[in-house]
Amino acid sequence: MIKAVMENRINRDNVAIILVEPKAPENIGAAARAMNNMGIRRLIIVNPANLDPDRIAKMATSHSMGILESMTVVHDDLRNALAPFRYIAGTTARVGAIRPALTTPRDLAKDLISISKKNDIAILFGPEDRGLSNDHLSFCHTIINIPTSDFSSLNLAQAVMIVCYEIYQAVSEDPDRKTRRLANSFELEGMYDHLKDVLTRIGFLNPQNPERWMWNIRRFLSRLPLHANEVRVVRGICRQIDWYVNQAKEKEEKGGRPHSM
Repeated sequence: MIKAVMENRINRDNVAIILVEPKAPENIGAAARAMNNMGIRRLIIVNPANLDPDRIAKMATSHSMGILESMTVVHDDLRNALAPFRYIAGTTARVGAIRPALTTPRDLAKDLISISKKNDIAILFGPEDRGLSNDHLSFCHTIINIPTSDFSSLNLAQAVMIVCYEIYQAVSEDPDRKTRRLANSFELEGMYDHLKDVLTRIGFLNPQNPERWMWNIRRFLSRLPLHANEVRVVRGICRQIDWYVNQAKEKEEKGGRPHSM
């Protein structure tokens, strides 16, 4: 019975909260306290502005110090920090054509029940003053918007608490649903770099602004998270296109026509 209950819920050991470029140490402590309330213990801080331990601890309280003692601080590019994660969700208060609200915390939590069994999951929260940028969100499989009334701005720790609460509460209505191990962010970003290079070479992307169309491609391919073998298939297609383009250029230089693929 206990095993069946666990299989119906999110494996919280595989969920990490990542605060990207937080400004106030107090918000780090308050976020750790919110995580502790909901049984999530993996905290990663990327490029913080201030890590004053006293100000952090004041908001975390003694009960949450274990999370702070084991948290990881990364002074590096976000891409490298996300490399081992296989499913990434980013939060935003601003929505529109380029950053649609693809899910809510409650719907995300339902999806994570099966995903969390075999995959490390990262949930990103941006700086307090401006939130996650489009570059940050480009790494994400999905974008979370927390529904509010007329005023959409939430304190960082409040947003962390809402998402963690939904993760804690989520129970599967389909306990038999299975999810295989997904490609990690390192594999995906290599694929996207390869795609961008190939699609630029064949004229599909504007070399002056390739990221505009790459955003749409990322959103398209993220609808059904890719497995490692599927990433290899996409990269195989890219290599074949590369080969054909090179053959075409050689033929053109010799005054002939390229062979068909």
